[in-house]
Amino acid sequence: MHLNKVFGLLLLTSVACESMAQNKYQWKQASAGGYTYKYVTNDPIQSRFYTLKNGLSVILTVNHKEPRIVYRMAVRTGSNNDPKDHTGLAHYLEHLLFKGTDKYGTLDWSKEKPYIDKIYALYEQYGATTDPAKRKEIYKTIDSISGVASKFAIANEYDKLMSNLGSQKTNAHTWVEETVYEEDIPANAIDKFLSIQAERFRSPVFRLFHTELEAVYEEKNRMLDNDGAKVQEAMFSGLFPTHNYGQQSTIGTVEHLKNPSLVAIRNYYNKYYVPNNMGIILSGDFDPDVIIKKVEQAFAYMQSKPVQEYKTAPEKPITTPIVKEVFGPSAENMRICFRTPAASAHDAMVLDLASSILSNGKAGLLDLNLNKQQKLQGSQAGLQQYKDYGMFLMVGTPKQGQKLEDVKDLLMAQLELLRKGEFDESMIKAIVANTKLALLQSLDNSTSSAQQLMDAFIKNRGQQWDKDVSYIDDMARVTKAELVAAVNKYLGENSYVLIYKRKGEDKNIAKVEKPAITPIETNAGKSSDYVKKMEAITVSDIQPLWLDYDKDIALSKTGIADVLHVQNKTNDLFSLYYQFDMGTWNTKQLSLAAQYLQFLSTDKYSAEQISKMFYNIACNFSISTSAELTTVTVSGLQENFEKAVGLFEEILANCKPDEGALTALKSRLMKARANAKTDKQSIMQGMVSYARYGAKNPFNSSLTDAEISQLKADDLVNILHSLMKYKHRIMYYGPLTDAAFKTNIAKLHTLPASFTEYPAKVTYTPAVQSNTQLLFTNYDMVQSEIAWVRNDVGYDANKEAVVNVFNNYFGGGMGSVVFQTIRESKALAYSTYASYNTPAKKENPFYMMAYVGCQADKMNEAIKGMNELLTDLPASEQRFELARTGFKKDLETQRITKEGIIASYLSAQQKGWKGDFRKELYAALASLKLQDIQNMHKEKISGKSYTYCVVASDKKIKLDDLKAIGEVKQLSLEELFGY
Repeated sequence: MHLNKVFGLLLLTSVACESMAQNKYQWKQASAGGYTYKYVTNDPIQSRFYTLKNGLSVILTVNHKEPRIVYRMAVRTGSNNDPKDHTGLAHYLEHLLFKGTDKYGTLDWSKEKPYIDKIYALYEQYGATTDPAKRKEIYKTIDSISGVASKFAIANEYDKLMSNLGSQKTNAHTWVEETVYEEDIPANAIDKFLSIQAERFRSPVFRLFHTELEAVYEEKNRMLDNDGAKVQEAMFSGLFPTHNYGQQSTIGTVEHLKNPSLVAIRNYYNKYYVPNNMGIILSGDFDPDVIIKKVEQAFAYMQSKPVQEYKTAPEKPITTPIVKEVFGPSAENMRICFRTPAASAHDAMVLDLASSILSNGKAGLLDLNLNKQQKLQGSQAGLQQYKDYGMFLMVGTPKQGQKLEDVKDLLMAQLELLRKGEFDESMIKAIVANTKLALLQSLDNSTSSAQQLMDAFIKNRGQQWDKDVSYIDDMARVTKAELVAAVNKYLGENSYVLIYKRKGEDKNIAKVEKPAITPIETNAGKSSDYVKKMEAITVSDIQPLWLDYDKDIALSKTGIADVLHVQNKTNDLFSLYYQFDMGTWNTKQLSLAAQYLQFLSTDKYSAEQISKMFYNIACNFSISTSAELTTVTVSGLQENFEKAVGLFEEILANCKPDEGALTALKSRLMKARANAKTDKQSIMQGMVSYARYGAKNPFNSSLTDAEISQLKADDLVNILHSLMKYKHRIMYYGPLTDAAFKTNIAKLHTLPASFTEYPAKVTYTPAVQSNTQLLFTNYDMVQSEIAWVRNDVGYDANKEAVVNVFNNYFGGGMGSVVFQTIRESKALAYSTYASYNTPAKKENPFYMMAYVGCQADKMNEAIKGMNELLTDLPASEQRFELARTGFKKDLETQRITKEGIIASYLSAQQKGWKGDFRKELYAALASLKLQDIQNMHKEKISGKSYTYCVVASDKKIKLDDLKAIGEVKQLSLEELFGY
């Protein structure tokens, strides 16, 4: 199901009433506060659509759940509109819009501008030159002048401005037909925020370009190491041989990245960043009559101009299957891809529904006929929808010994059932109910609302919001015959692109080479006059709101079990949890038993029937296991509480051993374990665990191959049958009162007379890093990844405040020391961070971890750069104050609600806190000084021994370079994974 598109009626009404839907959602016009706006009747989030005099679209939706506002500035342009000879340009521009204007980001614009102009001209000369020696000489000049220009620039002043406001989630993204800028701010900062955003788009300056260019090079190289990204690119190019969806990658070609043009970027900005092509979406705590006036005042300077949108390139029908192969080191998989109609087409919604008939996670054709029967490693289907076209995907991964071609045949067989209409028509009603349930859960989420409205603006300027709101009602009216007709029209037997992702060497990788870059000046401790002015503007306070566990959560008992209860007074949804303080460290087979349950039947019901029954009542159940915790979850509509909980209790108590299902599960588990060895993220995770705990560690202490082989069905079923005999707490968030809930649960959940003791737990002692050591694992990749790991002393609640501020200051965002130095100044990496990590339990220690992902030929420089920061901490009162203020405003605007209250209480228990410890953290911030941060760095970070974890190709780096740092231990995959 393409949930981004769906935003229909969220109250679970009878489908019998759906015939009235066409009259239910109508565009209306209203006026308030001196402004006229449009709205759609019965819109559950009551969105208002304004168009200002200059053509700027403003879309507002109010949510008073917390004192924050989610912001999206959406521009209706992306890589579709990149010039043919400058692909990647829209994405470059997105990066550059964080660099400031002639007012901020500069110490003296009059002195900086001449150098910026020279850099513009040099890049034009560079792009027009083909002789390698001359190009090298020109770039040397660019590097030199950029260094001089940087003396007048202040890197990341935008991030400083946002940190001062208390903004969270500062980000942006570029895609095929959109560029979107994102923030999440305290509601009291809206005036300053709008002023800054208006300035941001008034006259952006493309400064510090060659270091940001290198960051994009790094991003490109990371994609070359990402097999999933390569599959995505192959899919787009196959489905769209004419349209720019498939002909222009968002990141750009290697050749175009090597020849950027600031002139072309400026022309692009002037052409597409105009108010009649832009939309501001605000979702959160505000008065819309007040906010619309503020938005117009801030952005009235913008002047509209004609915009020529990307002209849709019509694609010819695919009449013969197009087969593509992608090679790389990660696990094999395949996908079948069909081209589907535009977002505005009625059939797009019908095909969205069809994708859920195939795959909904529980009762779809793929779910029941393939996944439940374990005929392959895994499969799913879905629709990716864009403005001009969509893509219908079926994705499959092979199990042990299975060919990709066999997976393709299995998927095609299920699609054929869909084409023939061989499915239960009642599935449509169940899909509608489950979609309503999912959206009801996100109704009061400002981020979700902003995303939905942003998507609507990009696709059709929000003009079809009435259809978006009625989407689920319209879906409920789709007949089986209509669905089958659409499937046969668009998902024909030969009208697809078939992509096989195979293991093997990719011989087509063309890495973007590292240019010679001299570190630039970031002027981190300095501020422009504009920033000083903004910081001087005071805003009204937001009072923090702490939890009172004596009032906000009911603690009682039912029988011998503790009950934690929080009443849901918002809607009719419930979540029930049984939680055990035991996990795989107690019983290694527990995780496998939890997975096994989904394939088991009882005397009354088959595994397939159980899946259908839960899906039909729009409820879910799951068992999740971690090292020290197991949680059973049952959730859904309160009206089906007794049915859902009763059915789960029946399944758990009466599931029957099935050796065939276990044999298949074992095979799939072995395949999953083999796949993990091909995944560089899993490899790094294993290395960090090795660094923290030694050769025998939590990561590699799972079941051995022999233990898996010897497992019997009875072993796992006995674990499931005996689960509720162990001590567990019962947690409930739902409409029932505490008393009513305990009455209900006592009837449904049988407790023993006394709990059985947990099996003995294996514990792991954190390693002591007494000397520098390097762990290395060889992996076929363009980049290198390095992590620094060090365990520290035990947990101390009194250090929480300084640790949080230290992380903000040192390595936790774009304004941090690590980001500013490694990426902004030295252009050594696209991704880098560092943090002093706080344990979840008071018995565990703090630990330090730093990370750099960079080109292999930059590894030595990156290690040197991070080591310098770990040794000496650059001091800045300004940066400290931003870090302190940011954390303070996070605490002031944070509102813990719903199940979060229970999670907060349990977290406090694990850490030994009395009450809501955020109150103590907040109080501690007032007396915190830069010296405290410096002392922490000196005592906990500087001059310490670290274990380095390095994942790279031994063909791209020299092991001798690592040996020069310390002892190198090369780890095999067997040592890392334990199998």
